[in-house]
Amino acid sequence: MSCKKYVEVTARFDVDGTVFPLEIHWEDGAKFEIDRILDIRRAASLKAGGAGIRYTCRIRGREKYLWLEETRWFVEAKESD
Repeated sequence: MSCKKYVEVTARFDVDGTVFPLEIHWEDGAKFEIDRILDIRRAASLKAGGAGIRYTCRIRGREKYLWLEETRWFVEAKESD
């Protein structure tokens, strides 16, 4: 089962207002640089619920989804017991 994991993100705003995430910060202090944005679209998180702008990102050679839901960023994470 998955849940929303809200994360801190460093992002860049273009002059036209487009937001590009650059780095994800976990609560334990770990930082993950986003190597490349592969896709940006409005989409729902089918695993964790919620919707917003979904960024398909390449991080350390793996594709991951990152959502911007109004003013907060989240990823899909496994629920801990």
